[in-house]
Amino acid sequence: MYEDFYGLTERPFSLTPNPRYVFYSARYREAADELFYGIERKEGFMLLTGWPGTGKTTLCRDLLDKLEPEKHRSALVFNPFLNGVEMLQALLTEFGVGFPLGASRNDLLNSLNNFLLEQLSGGRTCVAVFDEAQHMSTEFLEQIRVLSNLETSDEKLIQIVLVGQPELLFRIKMPGMAQLDQRVSVRSSLTHLNLDETKRYIYHRLDVAGARGRVEITDRAIARIYRGSQGIPRRVNAICDQTLLAGYVDRTRSLGVHQVKQAIASLRGDEADARIVSGGLGRRVAVALSAAAALLAGAGALLVYRTGQFMLPRLSP
Repeated sequence: MYEDFYGLTERPFSLTPNPRYVFYSARYREAADELFYGIERKEGFMLLTGWPGTGKTTLCRDLLDKLEPEKHRSALVFNPFLNGVEMLQALLTEFGVGFPLGASRNDLLNSLNNFLLEQLSGGRTCVAVFDEAQHMSTEFLEQIRVLSNLETSDEKLIQIVLVGQPELLFRIKMPGMAQLDQRVSVRSSLTHLNLDETKRYIYHRLDVAGARGRVEITDRAIARIYRGSQGIPRRVNAICDQTLLAGYVDRTRSLGVHQVKQAIASLRGDEADARIVSGGLGRRVAVALSAAAALLAGAGALLVYRTGQFMLPRLSP
């Protein structure tokens, strides 16, 4: 809707994870390095946790993209609601390994083990990333524990990365999970951005989308975005997307607190607040922002349905 007005090649604040927009905050870089070197050292079992919207899935995609194809084979499993057999089927499919219909758990595990040994003999490291791990059943987690047992006398055959929200840390410390917890060799986490990182994050995404200095956001507006988002990248994206829309309706490329207030009010569903904040713009602004908010809410609902992620807490005013 607003891309042409700002001279952008695409929407810079989409909620869909995109490695092209990766922003290396201090904590993000540290977490990425911890996982990358954990894989290179063949630590075997790694954990990445963080609140919804902090960039876990983006980091996973970025990490896998950085692995050299001639030295690594990777698999990314998004569905945490599989049983043990389905998980093995998904893993084999991701690795490109065929299996007969109706194959038993043992048959699938043997096929995977043979594949891993074949890759090891060819000098390749196999990496499996499991996202949304906080939703995994006990059976799923137990199957992952079994996978972590696949090894030679010298090294693990597969590098496993579990990715999930902080409750995953409590899941693996529950009774019966001690063997799984004891296998974790790298524990990393993502946190929210600070104010300076939020500002750099916003302009980084604008630059990637081709803004080239054509969009200006005041420091006061940045501070309001930070307060409203609490530095969580997904919330920053949601507020900034609506702020750009408000600027488009106002016909200005210099965005201030006025537009940010409209954006936050719209995202919170406070249509009356959006009209009041909009001053003399009246129904035109309210209708445009409300329509955009409805589209965003629909996209968010689809994301929640597909990934099983929790809804974000209410935005701060």
